[in-house]
Amino acid sequence: MQGNMPPEAQEKIEELQDLQETAQQVAQQKEQSQSALNDSKTALEALEDVDEGATMYREVGEILVETDYESAHEDLDEKVDSLEVRVEQLKKQEERVQQQFESLQEELQQLLQGGAGGGPMGPGGPGAGGA
Repeated sequence: MQGNMPPEAQEKIEELQDLQETAQQVAQQKEQSQSALNDSKTALEALEDVDEGATMYREVGEILVETDYESAHEDLDEKVDSLEVRVEQLKKQEERVQQQFESLQEELQQLLQGGAGGGPMGPGGPGAGGA
């Protein structure tokens, strides 16, 4: 079938494949960010039950460093805020990619239907009449 496919249609198919890959990457990033957000919210809720005078540690790389309640709370608040923004950005990006995908799919469908409906006697469009 690809031998009879117009070059424009082949380009659209390649664009669709690229968009599908992008959509998968965005979905994966969103899932990871949402998971990190849920973990951070859980930690923040758990922190509410901790005595403010308790000795606390936070992970820095592969070591634990002593910290105070206020710093831990501020850090978690900031992390939750930034992750909420990130998740929202990724949702919007996911929607944009989905719209692009649907639009491109529609263009490809019209291109293929238009090419199939013209037949050999129909007017030549771009790329018609080549060897």
